[in-house]
Amino acid sequence: MRELTSIEISQLEEQGCWAEDWQNVMVDDDFMPSVMSNVQLYGHVEIGNQNGVMEVEEGFLRRCCIKNATLRNVTIGDECLIENVRGYISGYAIGDHCLISNVGTITTQEGSTFGQGNTISVLNEGGDGNIVLCEELTSQLAWMMINFPSVRRLTRRQAQTKGSIGAYSRIVGAKDIENVMIGCSCDIHGASHLNNVTILSSEDAATFIGTDVIMENTIVAQGASITDGAKVDNCFVGESVHVGKGFSAEASVFFANSYMDNGEACAALCGPFSTSHHKSTLLIGGAFSFYNAGSGTNQSNHAYKMGPIHWGTLDRGSKTASGSHILWPAHIGPFSMVMGKIQNHPDVHKLPFSYVIAQGEKTYVVPGINIKTVGTWRDVGKWPKRDLRPQSARRDLINFAFPNPYIIQYVMEGKELLLRLEQKQGKDMQEYEYHGCYIKRNALLNGIQYYDMVIRLFLYDYFANSKTDWDEAQGGAWVDLCGMLAPKSEILGVARDIESGKIESLEQLSDILRTINDDYTRSAKNYAMFVVQQLAQNLFIDQDRWMREAEEAHSQWLRLVREDAEKEFQMGDVEEEQLREFIEKVK
Repeated sequence: MRELTSIEISQLEEQGCWAEDWQNVMVDDDFMPSVMSNVQLYGHVEIGNQNGVMEVEEGFLRRCCIKNATLRNVTIGDECLIENVRGYISGYAIGDHCLISNVGTITTQEGSTFGQGNTISVLNEGGDGNIVLCEELTSQLAWMMINFPSVRRLTRRQAQTKGSIGAYSRIVGAKDIENVMIGCSCDIHGASHLNNVTILSSEDAATFIGTDVIMENTIVAQGASITDGAKVDNCFVGESVHVGKGFSAEASVFFANSYMDNGEACAALCGPFSTSHHKSTLLIGGAFSFYNAGSGTNQSNHAYKMGPIHWGTLDRGSKTASGSHILWPAHIGPFSMVMGKIQNHPDVHKLPFSYVIAQGEKTYVVPGINIKTVGTWRDVGKWPKRDLRPQSARRDLINFAFPNPYIIQYVMEGKELLLRLEQKQGKDMQEYEYHGCYIKRNALLNGIQYYDMVIRLFLYDYFANSKTDWDEAQGGAWVDLCGMLAPKSEILGVARDIESGKIESLEQLSDILRTINDDYTRSAKNYAMFVVQQLAQNLFIDQDRWMREAEEAHSQWLRLVREDAEKEFQMGDVEEEQLREFIEKVK
C-alpha cells in the first residue's frame, strides 16, 4: 500500500471524490484513479487494485470500480465493484472480488459482538438462558448446554472493532446492515434489516440472505438460506437450514437441513431435519429432530398462570398430524405420530413407534404400529439422501442408523411395560391405563409383537450379513444428543471432565464428541451383544439361530411395509404404477 500522489488526488477530485484527509487514504501500488468517482472518504481508508472485471450475471462482465459511495474507516480488497451506496459504509474490511450495489448503510460500531455470546432461553421460554449463541455451536453443543450448564462457560467471545465482508460476497439491494460479520461467497439480496449478526459462509457452502429479511442477534451457519420476508431474532440458523416465506423465529435454534416456511417458532430446539411448512403451525417450547409438523400443529407451554415455563420433547422421527395440539409437559417416543388435541400430559417415550391419538378428553396410545408404515420406511431412507451439506461443512454430528441402541432401549422397556400392564391390570381388560393414557387390548397385544420384531430387526445388521466377531456385551442407557447417538455413561464422563476443568474449550469438547461418534459402530455392536444375552438369558450366543431370527424380522418388516402401501392403493390414493414402483424399492 502507498499514499496517493498529488496528480492522483487532483484527478480524483475532478471525478467528484473528496477526502477528509487524503493522507489517510492508502492504495494499491497499481491503483488507477479512473476506477473511482463520486466517492466521499472519511477516516482511514485502504483501497486495493480495482483494475479487473467482475461477472455480475452469467455472461455479463463489468469493470471493477468504486462510485457513488461514502466510505469511513474501510479496507477494500482487490477487484471489487462498489456503487450506489445510498447511506455509507463504515468500519468494514471488504474482501477481494466483492460486489456491493444499490445498498443503504453498512456499518459497525466499535465493541460489537456480532451476535456472539448472546444467551437465549430455549425450551423453558420463561426460564434463565441456557444456550449461548456462538459460531462454534452445533446441535450436540446445544444439547450439552441445556443438560450440563457448565458447558456454557466454555464459550469465549471478545468484542470486535471492525466488521468484515468475505471474498466473493455479493450484497445487492440491502437496506440496513449494522454490526454484521459476513463470510466468504455470501449472497445478500434485498434484505431489509440485519443487526448484530454473524453470517458464516464458504465457497462450497455459500449462505444466502434474501428479500425483506429482518434478522437481529443471530448467527447463521454455512449453506443456510433465509429468504422471503423471514423474521429471525435471537436464533442460531444451522448448516444448510432453510427459513423462508415469512417464517417468524424467536429464541430458537435450528440445525442441519431443517426446513422452516410460513409458520412460527419460539424457544424451540429444532434438531437435524426438523420440518415445518404451514402458516398456521407454531413450534414452541419443544425439542424436535427428524420431525415433520403437520398444518395447524401447535403446542401450549402455559399450563395455567405461572407463565410459559413448560416444555416437552418429540423424540427423533416423530410427526404431528394436521391440527394436532399438545399441552406441555409431554414426552413422545421415537418415530411416533400425534393426532388430535391432546388434553393431558402424555409421557410415552418408552413406547416408540406409537400413534398417540386424542379422542375427546382421553388420549389413546397404539404402541409400535408406526414401525410397519410406508412413512417410517421412507423417512429412514430419505434423510441420508437429503443431507445438503458439503463434507467441509458438517459439524453437526448426525447418525442415521435405524434401528439403533437409543431406540431399542425403549423398545425393550416398552415390551416389558406392556407385559406388566397386562399382568397387573388383567387379561380381561378392554383398555389399559398408562400415565393418564389408554391402550386398547388388541393394541397392547399387537404392540408386544411389533416390539419383538423391532428388537430382532436391530440385530439384522449384526447377524444377517456376516458372522460377527464380538468384543463384549455392553448394556446401559443411550442418549440422543440432537442427532448423535452415544452411551450415556460416556457423555456423563465428558460432563465430569468439563466440570473438573479437563476440557477447556468448545473446540476441545467438539473433538471429543466426534471421537465418541466415530466409535458408534463398536459401541452399538457391543450393545447388540447385550440385547442378545438379555433375550437368550445366557452368555452363549448361537449365531445361526439369531441370524435366522434377524432375517425373518427383516423380511416381516418389509412385508408389512408393502402391505401398508397396498392398503393406500386400495383406498384409491395412488396409481397402480406408483404402487409397483414403490414395492420394487422395498428391499
